[in-house]
Amino acid sequence: QVQLVESGGGLVQAGDSLRISCTASGRAFSTYAAGWFRQAPGKEREFVAAISWSERSTNYADSVKGRFTISRDNAQNTMWLQMDSLKPEDTAVYYCAATVSGTIWTIARNTDNLWGKGTLVTVSS
Repeated sequence: QVQLVESGGGLVQAGDSLRISCTASGRAFSTYAAGWFRQAPGKEREFVAAISWSERSTNYADSVKGRFTISRDNAQNTMWLQMDSLKPEDTAVYYCAATVSGTIWTIARNTDNLWGKGTLVTVSS
């Protein structure tokens, strides 16, 4: 079973950049589409970005398009989310997910996603 561990969260100021990581155990991760979700206080978890297993295709939420970049290196079993021009409304716990049977277009509604435990990103104004 693939296990996912996020890292790199922290406190930054509005306008700053931050890169968070997701490290996976198990070679199967390289065959899964994967992505990032976030959950702000008092809100439901929402889709942020996804990347195909081949690294060739990506999908972004409108709210982060042009500011966030998702990437992965299957040789390292690692996925990243580069977040630029951060805003206070980006404050949330960020979760890494891998979809066993889905794609970057269905990961947001898949019920068989594997999840990490999250890393907190706080953006101060």
